Amino acid sequence: MLGLSVMILSVAIVKGFKKEVGDRIQTFAGDIKISRLDLNASYENTPFNDSAALTKTLLLNKQITNVMPFATKNGIIKANDEIEAIVMKGVDKQYDWSFLKQTLVSGHVIDFSDTTASKRQIMISQYTADRLKLKLGDSFVMYFIQQPLRKRPFKIVGIFDLGVEEVDKAFVIGDLALIRRLNNWNENKVGGYEVRVANFDKIDETADFVNNLLPTNLKAYTITESYASIFEWLKLLDINTQIILVLMLVVAVINMISALLIMILERTSMIGMLKAMGASNMAIQKIFLINAFYLIGLGLILGNLLGLGVCFIQYNTHVLKLDQASYYMKFVPISISWIDVALLNAGTLIIALLVLIIPSLLVTRISPVKAIRFK
Repeated sequence: MLGLSVMILSVAIVKGFKKEVGDRIQTFAGDIKISRLDLNASYENTPFNDSAALTKTLLLNKQITNVMPFATKNGIIKANDEIEAIVMKGVDKQYDWSFLKQTLVSGHVIDFSDTTASKRQIMISQYTADRLKLKLGDSFVMYFIQQPLRKRPFKIVGIFDLGVEEVDKAFVIGDLALIRRLNNWNENKVGGYEVRVANFDKIDETADFVNNLLPTNLKAYTITESYASIFEWLKLLDINTQIILVLMLVVAVINMISALLIMILERTSMIGMLKAMGASNMAIQKIFLINAFYLIGLGLILGNLLGLGVCFIQYNTHVLKLDQASYYMKFVPISISWIDVALLNAGTLIIALLVLIIPSLLVTRISPVKAIRFK
């Protein structure tokens, strides 16, 4: 029971981490980023010409669901006697807000229906709002680092909380047209493209397809390359899960072997009498294996109730909290796959029964004469 419940929880938590953290980063940065191929290592992009033909060609691939232009620019926010360095990510009306809307704490996304008003609208993270003592509807001035230094007033229309500190600390979201104006770009210039894919498992294959279509001055980078440290950490969780599964399975098997040996030793006289009456070793072994199957089945039922019960409570209440600075999440995430639960149950049952065949051979070593005399 305990072994199976721990295995269910381990798989659910690891899958939850991978899904939640991965989805949150993808929400903000997309799956694939296309940018200028140069030695520019800053947050500010080297511009290139927006190409409707390239976008149309990329969308012909069924794995690509959206291609969105963007640009970034460094700035400093001054508000309530506080100063915070920040990067403004500029997007336009083509941007797919469906992912980011799920992380909104308050407010709404930028409204591009009024091109003049949209340049003053901005979305900030809950982290930045807390640091600068700002709330929805507040206004502040942002200074953009360039020569000469420029400043622009903004009004907060939305506050988001991705839960990924690397993003929440660094970025705000504004209008791409404003960045074009600040950088003296024409309307045809962009800093890059965000590409959404239909199947994240095929992201490398899709990135290769994109790179083959791009001109020599552009390159596509996957999100796993851009945020390598986070995704490497998520891969390490898989190793931890495998170790836990093996340990729990070993413990469960050892416990079942011990239980079966105790049952056989306690029933020594019964085994002797059954043999004296003509029962074969195989028939007696079946009796103990059927009893062991009953115990394993009962343990599986209780283990499922305990493991899935804890998962259900955590999924709905988030009662188990985490340090967001260390784990990118405020709570322990849960993602239950019924296929995983079924495989864990089937694997535990099959392995336990196969292993129990060996101790059940002890039945063949018991002499009916000695067993009855012992009684």
